[in-house]
Amino acid sequence: MDLTDILATVHRDMQAHLGRGRVADYIPALARVDPKHFGIALITCHGQHAAAGDSAIPFSIQSVSKLFTLTLALEKHGGKLWKRVGHESSGSSFNSIVQLEQEQGIPRNPLINAGALVVTDALLESGAPANLITHITAFMQQLADDPSISVDPEVATSEGETGFRNASLANFLRAYNNLHSPVADVLQVYFNQCALRMNCRQLARAGLFLANAGIDPLNHTHITTPMRARRLNALMMTCGHYDASGDVAFRVGLPGKSGVGGGILAIAPGRASIAVWSPGLNPAGNSLVGQMALERLAALTGWSVF
Repeated sequence: MDLTDILATVHRDMQAHLGRGRVADYIPALARVDPKHFGIALITCHGQHAAAGDSAIPFSIQSVSKLFTLTLALEKHGGKLWKRVGHESSGSSFNSIVQLEQEQGIPRNPLINAGALVVTDALLESGAPANLITHITAFMQQLADDPSISVDPEVATSEGETGFRNASLANFLRAYNNLHSPVADVLQVYFNQCALRMNCRQLARAGLFLANAGIDPLNHTHITTPMRARRLNALMMTCGHYDASGDVAFRVGLPGKSGVGGGILAIAPGRASIAVWSPGLNPAGNSLVGQMALERLAALTGWSVF
């Protein structure tokens, strides 16, 4: 299987669709991104690389960051974390306030915004936000084997100035005693983790441990346990694309986590980690062309968990 040829085919097949979807214009710093960008990259568990398109252009990973902070929180707290956040599909939008109130301040899963805020709070534990932001950034640098990864301060500031709904979610959580640190501190970390800038090649490399039972197959670093890696993949499959997760499972058949910056990280367990980026979003907040590209990739490779 020539993966370089396959990605070149995917890139060619997506050309007619570039520009479709709507960028996340409710975050001013993301509203200016050209929706015609498209990049894709993958790395296998044996270290084979392939890339096409705008795979070297960095973008804001946004909610893809939730997967990595969840990894850190599970390593820190283990199964106790599940007392504060569930692991069931939401069936609702990623920033639903109604569902959080109905369910007494326990977010449905850690990949929706309310759940990710709880995860961030679990990492913070009343510590200094700046220290945690540095720790999360260093973790991403380690996973991607690239010290150049950093937070985009313009995006972080932009989110802080417009993130009223996330502030509402955080205050709901605090009212139900499911947020222990000051709301402002949790939001500061959350907005900064979402503002991490990575390109497709870096993101694919960062996710490779999830394709290899929690161990980085290239440098043999233990990142998490095999069971936690399995459960992270399960959460990606059932919750990683919000209320469109079932449709993505049906069409692509691979665990994945999307972000409103247009990025998606997908995992072919035992085989490879794939990152795709196209800024135009569908109504569910997932990259429209990115999902199409993953569907085409899965068809050409035969990769699927089913």
